[in-house]
Amino acid sequence: MTALTLSTAAAPGLRADAIVVGVAKGGSDKGGSAKSGDLVVAPGAEAVDKAYDGGLAGVLETLGASGGEGEVTKLPAPSGFKTPVVLAVGLGAQPDKEASFGTETLRRAAGAAARALAGSKKAAFALPVTDAADAGAIGEGALLGAYAFDVYKENGKDSKDAKKGAKNGKAPLAEIALLGGKPRDKAYKAAVERATAVCEELNRARDLVNTPPNDLNPEAFAAVAQAAAKEHGIKVQVLDEKALEKGGYGGILGVGAGSAAAPRLVKLSYTSSKAKKHLAFVGKGITYDSGGISLKPAGHNETMKCDMSGAAAVFAAVVAAARLGLEVNVTGWLALAENMPSGSATRPGDVLRMYSGKTVEVLNTDAEGRLVLADALWKASEDKPDAIIDVATLTGAMVLALGSRTFGVMANDDAFRSAVVEAAEETGEASWPMPLPDHLKKGMDSPTADIANMGERMGGGLVAGLFLKEFVGEGITWAHLDIAGPAFNESGPFGYTPKGGTGSAVRTLVRVAELTASGDLG
Repeated sequence: MTALTLSTAAAPGLRADAIVVGVAKGGSDKGGSAKSGDLVVAPGAEAVDKAYDGGLAGVLETLGASGGEGEVTKLPAPSGFKTPVVLAVGLGAQPDKEASFGTETLRRAAGAAARALAGSKKAAFALPVTDAADAGAIGEGALLGAYAFDVYKENGKDSKDAKKGAKNGKAPLAEIALLGGKPRDKAYKAAVERATAVCEELNRARDLVNTPPNDLNPEAFAAVAQAAAKEHGIKVQVLDEKALEKGGYGGILGVGAGSAAAPRLVKLSYTSSKAKKHLAFVGKGITYDSGGISLKPAGHNETMKCDMSGAAAVFAAVVAAARLGLEVNVTGWLALAENMPSGSATRPGDVLRMYSGKTVEVLNTDAEGRLVLADALWKASEDKPDAIIDVATLTGAMVLALGSRTFGVMANDDAFRSAVVEAAEETGEASWPMPLPDHLKKGMDSPTADIANMGERMGGGLVAGLFLKEFVGEGITWAHLDIAGPAFNESGPFGYTPKGGTGSAVRTLVRVAELTASGDLG
């Protein structure tokens, strides 16, 4: 695990493999010496720039640097430095004279730098730090950018040669020293501790998403949750197939009926003696989604190990809340099943009796996520929490609507929906508020059951949200996060986001818990 510390060491005497500095595109020359388009060395790198006789920007321009966001340029450190390499990372446009670089800009820059320094043992980050929030953002970006998943590669991190790095890649940056902070300041220390806890759990969620489904079935996922709960003082309850049958969890059982791996419902309970509010997080945990009898077409199956990203996010958020000691009670529900076709699988046309007692006609077995979530939502509602948030890679329709980097937020309360979107924005996660139009409910009318699991094709992401709303207890505030787009990055890495599992929604859930604990939500 990558280590993160605050350092007061002077840049020239610091022993590290590299020192990271920020550069930006110069703005207007009003009120300053930089002309439009000039490269500007960002605050925090003054000592490094001085060692180049104030010419660092000119050297970087000669090497082709433009200051664009995420752009990385390496050059030899100046004479007298104990660090051999200077890595300049682009921050984009220089802000106005009175403004500072935003936390997400710093987060992305630190992530890009950490990725570029894979294989290094230690790097010092001399990026702009004006307050503890900046320090925390840089720490988050660096820790998330330093992520790698190499367990299944020869000489991967579980092997005896792990410290040498994987044969097919480089080991992640091992140590991060943040310069410009205040190690003895409580706010700075808290920011670094928070970044470490949240990012370590987010990276654990990424590991779960990236783990092949032959090694991560519902039972194995439940075992991971049990081990973490024991480590961090979280109460855990696991309902196996017998308990689910006895309890009447028709949705979870129906989805898992076709698989040799039996389903599970996991409850994780973090409690604080000072809590005044109770949140419930519910995660879709389809450890592999073939589509069931409604089999997915070729080209749509290969990444379906990621269909448990919602459960991974909920798991990580509950553990992070416990590690941070938040003064709010947080219950996580992991609805775990594998959706496979077989002679025992649920068929299109079957009717399932859900845990709530409501019956559902299954018109498409590939609309399975809403079925497991329905049971978990109703169960979560029995505890009468102040609010429920469910997280799921639920619909391709949401990807078509919002693209691959933004998740949709629906809710039964407009103010709560806005608060969740604002919390996501604070953390750097892209989200967008989506409606729940009542007229779309009619499409789920069934002549056989209380409701069908499919409705109109157009607006399919909203239809799924309306279905889930039917299984939220009366009077309970609820929001639904459809993370189908950003949960799994099939393109190249960018900023602090790797290829593969991203840990989408973890930071949003943690922030909602923090704001609830402080009474500042909404």
